[in-house]
Amino acid sequence: MIAKGQGPRIELFGRAACTLCDEARDLILGICEETGETFTEVDVDSDPTLRNEYGELVPVVLVDGEQVGYWRIDPKRLRAALAKS
Repeated sequence: MIAKGQGPRIELFGRAACTLCDEARDLILGICEETGETFTEVDVDSDPTLRNEYGELVPVVLVDGEQVGYWRIDPKRLRAALAKS
């Protein structure tokens, strides 16, 4: 788990040319603007282990290391996970 202030709380696992990943990124950017949180994005195709773990599920979103969604990201669920701090 990442302690608040020690780096991005939100991780987006996705890939290039992925429409759902683009939608998830836009959603996350909007929520980050509202909340002041930060996020990092990881290309699952850059690492065979990540591709095996997340490849069929992208986009996958984690908050503080816990998965909160995949494929279509629910903004309410993402906000609730961020509120847990």
